[in-house]
Amino acid sequence: MKALLRLVLTAMLLAAAPTAPGLAQPFGQSAEQATRLEILFSRLSAATDAEAARAIADEIWQIWIHPDDPELDARVTEIMTSGGFAGPASQIPLIDALIADYPDYAEGWNMRATAHFLNGAYDKSLADIVETLAREPRHFGAMAGRALIYYTQGKRDEALEAIRAALDIHPFLPERMLFPELGDPPIRS
Repeated sequence: MKALLRLVLTAMLLAAAPTAPGLAQPFGQSAEQATRLEILFSRLSAATDAEAARAIADEIWQIWIHPDDPELDARVTEIMTSGGFAGPASQIPLIDALIADYPDYAEGWNMRATAHFLNGAYDKSLADIVETLAREPRHFGAMAGRALIYYTQGKRDEALEAIRAALDIHPFLPERMLFPELGDPPIRS
C-alpha cells in the first residue's frame, strides 16, 4: 500500500512539475510519446552503426507521423496515403488545411516543406523548415532537407552547416555522403 501511495504521489508531482527545456512535449504527442522521443533521440545520437541508427530514426518518424490526437492522426494518414504516385506534392491543399487547423504540429510543416521541395519551390520549403524546427528543433529530416536545398542551390557553406547540425542528432544520415569532407560517421562502441 505504501509503495502504491508513493507511486501515485510521484506521478502527481511529475504531472505538476514544469517541463525542462529539453523535454518539451511536442504538439500532438502524448506524455508517453514525448518521453519515448527523448529516449530515442538519446539512443540515436549515440548509435554505433547505420543500421541501428536507421531503426531508431524509423521509430522517431512513427511517433512524428502518428500523433496521439486521433483526428490529427487520421488526417496525417489521409495525406500520406492518398497522394498516389504524386506523393506529398499533390497534397498541398490538404497539408495547408492541416496546418491551418493544427499550426503547432511540427510534422504538418515538414510535410509541406517536403511537398514544396519536390515541386522545386525551395524558398517555400525553407520557410516551412524554419517553422518545423521552431516546433521540433531536433527534426533531423527538416535539417537534412535544408542541407539538400542549399546543396542544390550551390550554397556549399550553408549546406555544410545544415548537415552538421543534422548529424549532431542523427550521425548516420545518408545525406552525409554528399559531403566527403565530413568523413565517415564516428566510430562508437
